[in-house]
Amino acid sequence: MKALVVPEPAAKTLQQLEWTNRSMPNPRANEVLIRTRAVGLNPVDAKIVANGYFDWTYPHTLGLDVAGEIMGLGDRVKGFNVGDRVAGHANFAEDGAFAEYVTYPAAALARIPETVDYESAAGSLCAGMTAYQALFRKAQLNNVETVLIHAGAGGVGSMAIQLANAAGKHVITTVSATKRDFVAALNPDAIIDYQEENVTQRVLELTRGLGADLIINAIGDPEADFERIAYNGQLVCVLATPTDAPADKALSISKLDLGGAHRSGDPRQVADLGRMAGELLALVTDGKVNPLITKRYASDEIAEGLRALEAHEIVGKAIAVF
Repeated sequence: MKALVVPEPAAKTLQQLEWTNRSMPNPRANEVLIRTRAVGLNPVDAKIVANGYFDWTYPHTLGLDVAGEIMGLGDRVKGFNVGDRVAGHANFAEDGAFAEYVTYPAAALARIPETVDYESAAGSLCAGMTAYQALFRKAQLNNVETVLIHAGAGGVGSMAIQLANAAGKHVITTVSATKRDFVAALNPDAIIDYQEENVTQRVLELTRGLGADLIINAIGDPEADFERIAYNGQLVCVLATPTDAPADKALSISKLDLGGAHRSGDPRQVADLGRMAGELLALVTDGKVNPLITKRYASDEIAEGLRALEAHEIVGKAIAVF
C-alpha cells in the first residue's frame, strides 16, 4: 500500500517526505484495520515532521485524523463490525493515517453518522475535538457567561466559536482584518481585530470591566490573558501554560494535549477520545457544528496542503481524499 512517510531521522522538512510502498498493517488485539477514505490536515502534522519523536521507527507514516471503513478486526475488539464507517484521532507515536490502510485502537474510534460524509468526519477531528475538550472536559461552564476565544479563524478557534454558541455563551473572539468576514459568518457576539485594537481594553469594555469568565488560548503568551480574565475565571491553554498566575483572581488553568491520551497508559482517556469524537459528530449531524472545509486535496497532494497550513494560507479546514 502507498503511504506518506518521514523516511529517516534526518528528514525534518516537508520537502523530504516521501510516498512509498509499505506492507499492509495488521491490527493488534484491540485495534481495527481501516481503509482510509479521507484525512484531516493539521498544522501539528507539519510540526511533528520538524520535531520528530524519539520512539519512531523509520520509515514513519504521518497523519493524525482518519475517516474510513473497517476492513478487519483484532481478536478483542467488540462493538464494531467489518464495513462500519468510523473516524478517530490517532497517536503520533504510531504509524498514522496518511496511508491507504491504517490500524487504530478501536476504543478511540466513533461511528460516522449516516448523514455525515467521510470528508466532514475527517475535517471535524483534531481541531474540533480540541475545542470540544476545552469547553466540555476542561472547563466548568455552569458559572460561565462570557468566553474569549483567541484566533477565531483558526481550526480550533472556529470550532470553539460554534460550540460555545451552541452552549448559549456570549462569545468574543480575536482575528485579523483579512479573516474578519470568515469569522463573522460564525456569529460571535463580538470580534476584536488584534492588529488594530487593544485586546485587553476591548475585552474589559465588552464585559463591564469584569473580564472573560473563560478564555481558550491557542496562540501562546497566556500571561497576557491575566488582565482579561474574570475573578474565578478559567484559562484553557492549547500551547504553553503559564509558569505563575496572579493570586488575587482565583484562576483555574488547564492544559490541553488531545492525543496525549494515547500515551497516558489510561484506557479511560483513550476511550474518551472515541466518546468525544462521537459527541462532536452528533453535533455535526444536528447542524450545530460545521467543520468549515475550505480546501480539498488529493492524497498525493498532502505535503502541499501541510505546506499551505504552515504558511497560514488556509482559512478554515483542509482535508485530503483517498
